[in-house]
Amino acid sequence: MSTRFSFSLAATDGKARTGTISTPRGEIRTPAFMPVGTAATVKAMMPESVAATGADILLGNTYHLMLRPTAERVARLGGLHKFMNWDKPILTDSGGFQVMSLAELRKLTEEGVSFRSHVDGSKHMLTPERSMEIQKLLGSDIVMCFDECPALPADHDRIAQSMRLSMRWAQRSRDAFGDRPGHALFGIQQGGDVEELRGESAEALRGIEFDGYAIGGLAVGEGQEIMFQVLDYAPGMLPVDKPRYLMGVGKPDDIVGAVKRGVDMMDCVLPSRSGRTGQAWTRRGQVNVKNARHADDPRPLDEQCTCPTCRNYSRAYLHHVYRAQEMISGMLLTWHNLHYYQDLMAGMRAAIAEQRFDAWEAGFHAERARGDIEPL
Repeated sequence: MSTRFSFSLAATDGKARTGTISTPRGEIRTPAFMPVGTAATVKAMMPESVAATGADILLGNTYHLMLRPTAERVARLGGLHKFMNWDKPILTDSGGFQVMSLAELRKLTEEGVSFRSHVDGSKHMLTPERSMEIQKLLGSDIVMCFDECPALPADHDRIAQSMRLSMRWAQRSRDAFGDRPGHALFGIQQGGDVEELRGESAEALRGIEFDGYAIGGLAVGEGQEIMFQVLDYAPGMLPVDKPRYLMGVGKPDDIVGAVKRGVDMMDCVLPSRSGRTGQAWTRRGQVNVKNARHADDPRPLDEQCTCPTCRNYSRAYLHHVYRAQEMISGMLLTWHNLHYYQDLMAGMRAAIAEQRFDAWEAGFHAERARGDIEPL
């Protein structure tokens, strides 16, 4: 097993790439989907079940963990991996996005962001230096720079101002991260939907030098069309020999479109959040188990799926336990959704390796266009 962090490309097909990120805690096959374990748990899942779906890495959340149970407590208890019983790699985000979207009474300055906790109203200050310290205490394998992310649409000046602040914070994050063999620091490209600002951001990040590069500031309300327009050029602005991570994406067709445009890593709460609200993702699109049509249906969610939910439970059962508000409903649907997402990634990795990505993608869209199986 690798003692340091590295990335190797195995194959490309058009702009789509497949490869391996090596870390001391294990290898991450790319393109990779990272389930989100916000508060040191992927909701409704046991860690070993998450691993069984094929996930090589999880995401943890700096903002939530610094507030509860606190990074200092996690460190005293042996670090995040031990605390949550996950021995594979963990990526932690910097907390910047959550401060902007969740915290109360936040105030942004050159220094950082002061805010009140949404949990108990306590006052906190998050700076690039403090974000690096928290992520070090958590012991995450991939650390993200502290950045600011404006919601789109926003005007040119607001996007430019925010991006330049994020680039100054990127340098401070790099300085505070220091030399930590086996751990990686990723820079985050900003610039909204403005090509020249994305270029300026990428240049600043390349000048600082990071172990990987994220594309931030997308999936924040701009819609798929604009996101894909940005992804048509943004990944190509980043170094070819480092992983590229698109933050907070997305629906299956968003993910396929991102991989097609050169993205290596993604994360999203969607498979787990959908699972808790009665939504299943299948190769034939979304299935809403709440609907009465499933009440007498003995068939699985997806005949081709090999997850425990599809192997062992009917649509009728899933409909029943959702209606009865039984806890197992969220567990079974989340397991299925995460399995489906990992299946999707495995399918793309194989297709890129065999130079048949276009044909695979056409099949993916054709299958989804058919819609769910006919009711009985």
